[in-house]
Amino acid sequence: MASAASSLGGPGGNERFNQEAAAWDSNPFVHQMSEEASKALQKHVPGLQSEGDAKKLDVLEIGCGTGLLSFMIAPKVHEVVAVDAAQGMIDVLKTKIEKSDIKNIVPVAVLLEDPEDPALPPADGDVPNGPRRKYDLITSHLVLHHIPDIKPVLKTMLGCLKPGGELGLTDFEDFGPEAKRFHPESKMGGVYRHGINAKWMTALMQEVGFVDVDVKVAWDHNKRVERWPGEFPPGEPIGDRGEKMNFTYVLCTGKRAEG
Repeated sequence: MASAASSLGGPGGNERFNQEAAAWDSNPFVHQMSEEASKALQKHVPGLQSEGDAKKLDVLEIGCGTGLLSFMIAPKVHEVVAVDAAQGMIDVLKTKIEKSDIKNIVPVAVLLEDPEDPALPPADGDVPNGPRRKYDLITSHLVLHHIPDIKPVLKTMLGCLKPGGELGLTDFEDFGPEAKRFHPESKMGGVYRHGINAKWMTALMQEVGFVDVDVKVAWDHNKRVERWPGEFPPGEPIGDRGEKMNFTYVLCTGKRAEG
């Protein structure tokens, strides 16, 4: 399976996600995993645990895809700025917002590499060319394994947070060579790593400057995988082909230091 959001960089990834955007929400797997990510965030991210405080949160979701997770979080927070590098995904999200009663999602099509990118909402709406808004919480779901170099993306995330702001990133775990089976052969374009290793990610987040870092398994899920490369032809339903395999998913949390 592909990730629940498009690649933040690298050849081939966004082209595939643009092509798949229209049919993305028809895949039960992406709904199930977005629901699990939402539950993990609400359980483990302190800012989402108090109903009154959560309603004040400004959230940035990076690699939002068609906004499945954005729609789950939006009713609980002040606003979600939903960013994706694939224009096709953002076009689908805009259509969904138009048809929904949920209006506190701001879709932005941008390859986000700079906390002060002019595509982001301004900190002061009356000064459109001024500093960009900072956030109480940044999320991403099944995005990290599509990023060629995670370190500069984490630096961008740190720069987008308010002092004391929180990070909550979810992805499948790199538990060894078998983790490669998460994606069928036809979906390997734009995949740069087979999951996230908890120890490696912890050290990287601390190196970038996050504090109170915690990377841990938050849920597991059985998904159908290929028994041999190419068993799942592109564009065809998987049906009962392949075999089921258990995957674990990590939640990566941390904060920007106060002051």
